[in-house]
Amino acid sequence: GAEEPGMEAEAQGLPLGCGGGGDSLAAGRSPGGEERREPPQGSVSNGGDEDGGRELVELKGIWNKNKYDVKFCLDSTGAELKQKIHSLTGLPPAMQKVMFKGLLPEEKTLREIKVTNGAKIMVVGSTINDVLAVNTPKEAAQQEVKAEENKKEPLCRQKQHRKVLDKGKPDDVMPSVKGVQERLPTVPLSGMYNKSGGKVRLTFKLEQDQLWIGTKERTEKLPMGSIKNVVSEPIEGHEDYHMMAFQLGPTEASYYWVYWVPTQYVDAIKDTVLGKWQYF
Repeated sequence: GAEEPGMEAEAQGLPLGCGGGGDSLAAGRSPGGEERREPPQGSVSNGGDEDGGRELVELKGIWNKNKYDVKFCLDSTGAELKQKIHSLTGLPPAMQKVMFKGLLPEEKTLREIKVTNGAKIMVVGSTINDVLAVNTPKEAAQQEVKAEENKKEPLCRQKQHRKVLDKGKPDDVMPSVKGVQERLPTVPLSGMYNKSGGKVRLTFKLEQDQLWIGTKERTEKLPMGSIKNVVSEPIEGHEDYHMMAFQLGPTEASYYWVYWVPTQYVDAIKDTVLGKWQYF
């Protein structure tokens, strides 16, 4: 197999990397100075074996969902371990965060921080190619929002909306035309319910740039610019009608809900309120 880094230097008696510390001696010389043979390299036991005077431990490295079994010297430093990880993964040492009971100190040896045989070493970091290939933060955020929306329960199944939808379709609601998009009619959209189950009508005053929301009690005149967003969703079992909300403030409590909006007018309502619709 491939020799450990520094083996040639050690054969010459140089204390490089795992050259030993304390009472350990550099490989290649006996205490009396006589030459001695290196013992054959063997596997590492749970207690840690000495390989040519170097005590090794088996480490379980984990990076980017990949697992690595590494034999490494107890008297090597965290910085040297990072170089070993670089050779295995291609991850530059400067971009590594190596975790063993916290962030691994580069200047201390594995023995000093009490790394034991079979210890798990977590590595966090991205290669240069990974960094270049990653999506922009904006794109990633948009994907997360979309994924989150897909997980949500359909609006029409939520308890707060069921109490209105369970009343059924209003008898005087305007007829719908599925699969067709039409401009807003010249008359108000009427016969719909609001969140309290009362009748509501929508009047679009284009010349005044206002939306009038009328109920039996009063009429609210809202500037189009005060409406931050419009959301809608088909009603299950009655997909030719939508439930729709006009966002009047920053929280969900500021949404004004309207139920049983004919589907052919949904896009026209959104475009008109959000200033995208052009009339000639």
